[in-house]
Amino acid sequence: MRGPRLTTAAVSTDPPGRWAALARLATAMILSMTTWFSASAVLPQLRDRWDLSTNTGSWLTIAVQLGFVVGAVASAATNLADLLAPRRLMLLGSLGAAAANLGLLVAGGAGEAIVLRFVTGAFLAGVYPPALKAMSTWFRRGRGTALGVMVGALTVGSAMPHLVNGLGGVGWQSVIVATSALTVAGGLVAAWLASDGPFPFPVAVFDPTQVRRAFADRGIRLATLGYFGHMWELYAMWAWFGVFFSERLALDGGDPRRGAAFAAAAAIGIGGAGCVVGGVLGDRWGRTRITALSMAVSGSCAVLIGVFWTAPVWVVLAIGLVWGFWVVADSAQFSAIVTELADQRYVGTAVTLQLAAGFTLTVVTIWLIPVLRDLLTWRWAFAFLAAGPAVGVLAMLRLLRSPDAARIAGGRG
Repeated sequence: MRGPRLTTAAVSTDPPGRWAALARLATAMILSMTTWFSASAVLPQLRDRWDLSTNTGSWLTIAVQLGFVVGAVASAATNLADLLAPRRLMLLGSLGAAAANLGLLVAGGAGEAIVLRFVTGAFLAGVYPPALKAMSTWFRRGRGTALGVMVGALTVGSAMPHLVNGLGGVGWQSVIVATSALTVAGGLVAAWLASDGPFPFPVAVFDPTQVRRAFADRGIRLATLGYFGHMWELYAMWAWFGVFFSERLALDGGDPRRGAAFAAAAAIGIGGAGCVVGGVLGDRWGRTRITALSMAVSGSCAVLIGVFWTAPVWVVLAIGLVWGFWVVADSAQFSAIVTELADQRYVGTAVTLQLAAGFTLTVVTIWLIPVLRDLLTWRWAFAFLAAGPAVGVLAMLRLLRSPDAARIAGGRG
C-alpha cells in the first residue's frame, strides 16, 4: 500500500505560518491529553478512598489504554479519522474525555471508575491521531520535527497531573476537575484557533478494506514492529515510575508522596524535550537511525535503574531522567514513517491502526510490572521492559537496509 512520491518542488515549499499553526496544535495536545494519567497521578489517594489492591489500581491505567484501542479501532474501521475534519474530531474527543473524567467525582468504587477510565481513553482516540494528521497538512519537509513537537506536547500533557498532585495541599478531586477543564480548553483551541494547512490529504471514501491493507506494505510492517518494541516499554515506565520512586524514597524514611509526584512529573515531562530532539535528528540523520539509538539507550536504562536501586536517590533520579528523555524521543518517528509510506488517502486510518495495535501491547506490560515487582523486587522488575526495545532496534535496522528507506525522511532512511 504505497503512497505517491512527493516532488522536489512540493517538498521544498515552506508555507508561511506553519510554525504558528504547530504551536496552536501542540497547545491543544498538551491541554487535551491531561486526562490520560489523571487517575494514575492520584492513585495513592484513590487507593485509600476505595481500598484498592495493587492489581485493581493497575486497571485504572489499563482501562484507559483499552479504551483508546477500542476507540482507535472503531475510528479506523469506519475511516472516521479520514472522513471527519481532524480539528472537529479533536473537539468532540476532548469534550467526551473531560466528561468521563469528571465522572470519577461521583463514582462509587473501583468498578465504576474503571468503566469511566475506559470511556476516557475511547474519547482520547479522537484527539491524538487526528492531531497528528492535522499537523501533517502543514509539513512535508521537517515533518519528523513537527511530529516530535506534537508527541512532546502529549508527553508534557501526560506529566501535568503528576505536577499538579505534587504541588501539595491539592485534593484528588481538584486534580480531576483541573485536568477535565484543561482537556476542554484543548478541544476549544483545536477547533477555534488552529487551522488546516495547505497540504491536505486526498479526500477519502469509506473503504473497510483499508484496515487490512494498512499493513500490507513491508516498510509499514517493519515500522510497526519497531513501534511495538517502543510501546512495550513506554507506558509501563510512565505508569509505574512514580510508584517505583515513591518506594525508593520510602527506604530513606518519611512521606514519599510529594517527592515521587515531582520525580514522575520530571521523568515523564523531560520526554517532551526528547521528542523535539528526536524529531530534529529524524529529519536530519534518518528516522530509522534515531529510533534505533533511542531504543538502545532507553532499554539500557530500564535495566540500570533497578541495578542502582539502592544507590543515592539523586543517582536513581538521574537515570530516570535519561530514561524519560530517550524512552519517548523516537515515538513520533514511527508515525512519520507511516505518513510517508502509506496510501495518502488513508493516512489517518493507517496511523490510527498503528497506534491502536501499539496501545494494545501496553496493557501487558502495565499489568505485569507490579507482578514482577512482587516476584523480583524493583531491582529487576523494569529490566523486563528491555526486551521490547531490543526487538525494535532490530526491526528499524532492517528497515534502514530495505528499499523503503529511500522514501523515508527525504531518502535518509
